[in-house]
Amino acid sequence: MKRIVAIGECMVELSPTAAQGQYGLGFAGDTLNAAWYLRRLMGDNGQVDYLTAVGTDTISDQMLGFLKDAGIGTTHIQRRPDRTVGLYLIQLDHGERSFAYWRDESAARAMAQDAEALRLALSGADIAYLSGITIAILPPDDRTVLAGILSDFRAGGGTVVFDPNLRPRLWKSDAEMTGAIMDFAHVSDIVLPSYEDEATWFGDADPRATARRYTDAGAGYVVVKNGPGDIFVTHDGREFISKVQPAAKVVDTTAAGDSFNAGFLAAHLAGHSAEEAVTSGAALSARVIGQYGALSELATE
Repeated sequence: MKRIVAIGECMVELSPTAAQGQYGLGFAGDTLNAAWYLRRLMGDNGQVDYLTAVGTDTISDQMLGFLKDAGIGTTHIQRRPDRTVGLYLIQLDHGERSFAYWRDESAARAMAQDAEALRLALSGADIAYLSGITIAILPPDDRTVLAGILSDFRAGGGTVVFDPNLRPRLWKSDAEMTGAIMDFAHVSDIVLPSYEDEATWFGDADPRATARRYTDAGAGYVVVKNGPGDIFVTHDGREFISKVQPAAKVVDTTAAGDSFNAGFLAAHLAGHSAEEAVTSGAALSARVIGQYGALSELATE
């Protein structure tokens, strides 16, 4: 049974509902979304833990309860009496989403201050999963600590899976963002970028250029998502393009990439081929964007 540790920030989510002008309260965040779907897909064949920091207030208690109810391990989630959790609001325009955030002093920003706690959380794990948002919210010194721990984890036989998930608003400068992304690419085995983001901030000419930049950094497996377009894959020196079936409907694209990552990883861990894993990821993502909110039970039924 594989053990996956997802590292990042779980936030309070306010998402539009089918009723005009009304919002539902939930819990989400890019790595948490992937962990939630991965846990549902893997069933009894894997353990999914979440690594973050939360407060000691009521909403933090509710968040931990939500994670436990979802079957996600919370043993290594730190509690901070001086902070609470972040919040974001989803705004939709014809299915495309934008976000308003309240997270500047969230507890998750302090999750890497205790290096030994991080090492303990990863001890015995098979996979560490993180994103560009995970590293963006950390202070530079803590970011360096996390990179070193992941390097050691990888050297000890663990697999690091990284979704660059570029969010320039979280960084002091574009140069800081792109530099940090590539720093973490150097300690990653599997990288799951989105071409639109990569082309904007790295100037990649095409998905192949994106894939090769990450393989040049040391990743052996790169899956370049491209919105509704075809997916470019590099795996153990082999390159191929996976055709994507159009989604039946698009209601809310929140967690499109996160759910793809979960579907891909679940199939990969089950021993499926690269082609099959990519197809599984795309199929789950297509179902997720046909529902409101980041987490949809209907998408995994």
